[in-house]
Amino acid sequence: MQQDFTYDVLIIGSGAAGLSLGLQLATNRRVAILSKGELNAGASAKAQGGIAAVLDHKDQLQNHIQDTLISGANLGNPEAIQFTVEQAKKSIDWLIEQRVPFTQDPNDATGYHLTKEGGHSHRRIIHAEDRTGLAVTSTLLERAQEAENLDLLSHQVAIDLITDTKLGLPGSRCLGAYVLDQTTGHVNTYQAKAIILATGGASKVYLYTSNPDGSSGDGIAMAWRAGCRVANMEFNQFHPTCLYHPQAKSFLISEAIRGEGGKLILANGEAFMQHFDERLELAPRDIVARAIDHEMKRLGDDCVYLDISHRGREFVQSHFPTIYQRCLDLGIDIATDPIPVVPAAHYTCGGVITDQNGMTDINGLYAIGETAFTGLHGANRLASNSLLECFVYGHAAAHHIESHWQEAELDAHIPDWDESQVTNSDEDVIISHNWDELRRFMWDYVGIVRTDKRLTRAQHRVELLLSEINEFYSNYRISADLIELRNLALVASIIIHSAQKRKESRGLHYTLDYPNTQTLARNTILTPSNFDWN
Repeated sequence: MQQDFTYDVLIIGSGAAGLSLGLQLATNRRVAILSKGELNAGASAKAQGGIAAVLDHKDQLQNHIQDTLISGANLGNPEAIQFTVEQAKKSIDWLIEQRVPFTQDPNDATGYHLTKEGGHSHRRIIHAEDRTGLAVTSTLLERAQEAENLDLLSHQVAIDLITDTKLGLPGSRCLGAYVLDQTTGHVNTYQAKAIILATGGASKVYLYTSNPDGSSGDGIAMAWRAGCRVANMEFNQFHPTCLYHPQAKSFLISEAIRGEGGKLILANGEAFMQHFDERLELAPRDIVARAIDHEMKRLGDDCVYLDISHRGREFVQSHFPTIYQRCLDLGIDIATDPIPVVPAAHYTCGGVITDQNGMTDINGLYAIGETAFTGLHGANRLASNSLLECFVYGHAAAHHIESHWQEAELDAHIPDWDESQVTNSDEDVIISHNWDELRRFMWDYVGIVRTDKRLTRAQHRVELLLSEINEFYSNYRISADLIELRNLALVASIIIHSAQKRKESRGLHYTLDYPNTQTLARNTILTPSNFDWN
């Protein structure tokens, strides 16, 4: 039986961004946080490296700002970058207040161990061993479970946003969302004064990714269908070093290993980064990923190797216990042997356009974290700025929602989800087949190195898939897999179109047809009203 739920605030996504925002609003407001799987199953929990912030007196805010601009290939928004960097210490202090167990160092003036990662000019990465994301999200979940006004709801898959426009009402406001309860199979209605998309990125659009299965671009797709603009979706960050092993699904080898002296080598032991950038292994991720991709294609190898064994067993085990144990379980002793690695889709730098408060184009609708485009990352995200963005903009959105709160009752009549015209599918194999086909051609044609011909091929294929998926969606009862496939195909088409519009190589977008970088840096902005996409 369908149900209607009403909250003050509805947060779709239970990662770092959603939890931090929810905790700050739950003091005065009734808040629901929806997770489409288990509460701690998202990409935030898998983050290993840490959070970038200027905490050491030897470092300065301007250094972090400049590093972010350079890494972003001068496409980042200076105002957004400055705002984020200036708010970083406040966010770290808040996390410490929540009792996040950051790794301490009594010999450091800050009291914490700070590491250095690619693109950073100073040690400024505060971390919890090599499992920072898990430590942060587990701590915030504990705080959330203690909050009286906060409901944590797992296995709830948001289908679409409900807006005035969709209901034929005047105005442009988001009223809530239709949500599939996977435990009952029913679609329920959630209504709220403020709706926040904190659903993460879309890296599952690629065959090889460091992200969990849920990174299917749900928030971006829902916002697009509701009428929000998106920007810079052509910039998909490929993490240079994911573990290459048949049993190691989506396991990331932290950039901190390179920050502590790890060397990239070929199968014969030869180093190669000196041929690509003077910063060697600590060059920005786009450069390192392309270098690895180049060497693999040149030699026909399946992977390259990352060697940290020269630091000794005690150092490796104490600094990287999670990575050490995971590799050891697979028969790789990283204290003595190099780690086989390959690039994999890791982070979506573009997203739903928001302002400094996380507001989208639609009143009452916010987007934060990887779902949002704030202008912070430019054409390439600087390492460990992602978790930072979650907290800074989560706090900013919470402040804006609270300071602009209106006590008027919600009075819009939202119709129940209508599934009277659909039937159960006996062809679910189509979903798995289309899912696999989509991710394979995105990897082959819209990956680390692109051409106009490859993008055109991808465009033709995604148009056919969208047609098939939309027909399936219209005629059969929905499932979580179908919802994700529908969103992923839409986001893939947005990525392809964005890539076709950029006639240059910049940051993460590298095309053989336009190898040079234009003097003027411009964002790629797409508007739903200009396209006939469902």
